[in-house]
Amino acid sequence: MELIKIKPYKPQYQPEFERLNRTWIEKYFKMEPLDEQILKLPNKYIIDAGGFILFAELNGKIVGTVALKKITSDCYEFTKMGVDFDYLRKGIAEKLSKKAIVKAREKGARNLILFTNSALTPAISLYEKVGFKQVPLVDADYLRADVKMVLNL
Repeated sequence: MELIKIKPYKPQYQPEFERLNRTWIEKYFKMEPLDEQILKLPNKYIIDAGGFILFAELNGKIVGTVALKKITSDCYEFTKMGVDFDYLRKGIAEKLSKKAIVKAREKGARNLILFTNSALTPAISLYEKVGFKQVPLVDADYLRADVKMVLNL
């Protein structure tokens, strides 16, 4: 069995963060200005703002990522989840999700929110599996978002 290692963000991982997210966004939707900002400057928009980014490494290669963007002292947005298309169905997204939830609790989060699109049924199934529940959509920052989910910690 291959071992998936979860690693914290390092500045040298920025190109991988951008690659993993850009690939799926461009396949299903279109890049929006907020995507461009976050993907090009994750230090500024995620890390320096009190959030964090995790990466999945398999056999020495970065194959997945997820970010938690700090919204308030006890709320984070679960965002920028991306897994390399060549590595889908290996449990990478689930492992990243569970580690991000643990990390959010450690940072004092009481709830997580996420925005997604109803066309991404495998993603929605994963989010429900790790405990997210759908709620009415309000305050979405992305045009593609038509689903909002919450996880109370």
